[in-house]
Amino acid sequence: MSLKPTTPKGTRDFSSEVLFKRNYLKMILQKAFESFAFEPLETPSFERLSTLMGKYGDEGDRLIFKILNSGDKLKKVDLNSLENNDLKEFSNSLSEKALRYDLTVPFARYVAGNQNDLIFPFRRYQIQNVWRADRPQHGRFQEFCQCDADIVGDRSLWQEIEMISLYDRVFSDIKLQGVKVKINHRKILEGIVRLIGNDDQLIDFTVAVDKIDKIGFTGVENELISKGFTAGSIKKIKPIINLKGSLDKMLLDLESLFKDIPEGLKGINELRFIFNKINKLELKSLNISFDLTLARGLNYYTGMIIEVDGPSNVKMGSIGGGGRYDNLTSSFGMKNVSGIGISFGFDRLYLILDELNLFPSKIEIKTKILFLNLGINVSDIAFSSLNKLRSRGVICEIYPSDIKMSKQLNYANKKNISFVVIIGDEEVKNEKFTLKNMISGKQNKYPLDDMIRILERLPNI
Repeated sequence: MSLKPTTPKGTRDFSSEVLFKRNYLKMILQKAFESFAFEPLETPSFERLSTLMGKYGDEGDRLIFKILNSGDKLKKVDLNSLENNDLKEFSNSLSEKALRYDLTVPFARYVAGNQNDLIFPFRRYQIQNVWRADRPQHGRFQEFCQCDADIVGDRSLWQEIEMISLYDRVFSDIKLQGVKVKINHRKILEGIVRLIGNDDQLIDFTVAVDKIDKIGFTGVENELISKGFTAGSIKKIKPIINLKGSLDKMLLDLESLFKDIPEGLKGINELRFIFNKINKLELKSLNISFDLTLARGLNYYTGMIIEVDGPSNVKMGSIGGGGRYDNLTSSFGMKNVSGIGISFGFDRLYLILDELNLFPSKIEIKTKILFLNLGINVSDIAFSSLNKLRSRGVICEIYPSDIKMSKQLNYANKKNISFVVIIGDEEVKNEKFTLKNMISGKQNKYPLDDMIRILERLPNI
């Protein structure tokens, strides 16, 4: 029985037309990263499971694609956990490796493992695929590309300004206007949980609040109750996260609430600095706002957090995000090292640019010249010419088989090839070649000795 030719759920094939656009977008991102002095890095597609687990919260951990052990390693399977219905422990005993969930944790692992060879602050960018066992939908895939930029080894808030400037540079370069950037601070969120008396439940709080756009405050309230928050605590939360007014007013209101909470006050002071510097930048494509409901549920954030949404005329989820993390490398034995990173959602960016027709109209690389195959007696001349033209940057090919000329010309038409070179026995005898313009239909004969000079100067049409 033949197999149905389908891709696994949440994955895609990319045609040449799509890849030309994707490569163009990658080129824009790479150029921006390198102009900001970020250095390239690549890490393996899979990591040790222990490297990834516990970095993303319980919900993130459930989305990690685990790689099953094989051979003798299967003997390590914990059958007792299966009998005890402990599926999480059983699943972990089946696997020692997993596909990477993001690029940040592997980066932290790399920094800790190579700390003696790096110059700090270390600036890196990374453009690679990641995998998440999430439910596929529009703009959400199980295999997708992330583009990250991180600076690790320094705590200066100027790096927060740099990251926002990088966002503005990229979105300006791809001519995407109306991008919305939401900013908050994890220490402000920490101040809120301290204020309501749930000091040890910051992660539960941020994971729940991070869903407020999807499930509303009632849904958040129900989730917090399930995590042990009291009705009295939740009653205090709503007026705080619903604070309105100018940035200065909201920060003053929070400052009054946090007068006895140093962590919250630190977050306010850092945001004041960041917004003050942002207001002095000549941003071209960003609309920036302070959003108290922004939480970013990942465990490792400790300072400013940021999330980026596309323009309002396109229905798409977040297209970027990131923040400050102070303790990520400590899990790998490298303590007291702060970092900050941002990510671009490459696939969602692609979908937005495609929907808004923001890709350049002439982005494909196509064959410019086709040499017809008119028999073995003349094919040596064609192949010799091909190599010379290719060394000069001309994209050309020869039809592989000696078939009817009409079929070869039809191939050229289907591929939108602009020029066809005809070298038959008659042309060789007269030391000529025929050049056919497939757009106009005109054709002329020229001396064979002049062929390379003539062909490399043909216009792009």
